[in-house]
Amino acid sequence: MAPKPLAPLARRLFKGVVLLEVAGVLGAYSLFYKMNTSQDFRNRMNNMLPSVLEVYYKSNEYAGVYGIREKDLEDWSKKE
Repeated sequence: MAPKPLAPLARRLFKGVVLLEVAGVLGAYSLFYKMNTSQDFRNRMNNMLPSVLEVYYKSNEYAGVYGIREKDLEDWSKKE
């Protein structure tokens, strides 16, 4: 009996990898969008995962958008 060809398995694996990549990109974009539109969510992220918030600030600074970190810190210090 001849062995089965690997083409269907490879095609299925490739589709799975592509779907995982798309899901990852959509997840990263939704996180960025949520952080970009909600200061309360950024405060929650600061408490739970400050390293993720730092990446958000750095990506904005790299894109030329400055002052978000300073405004957040100023507003958060007023609330306490």
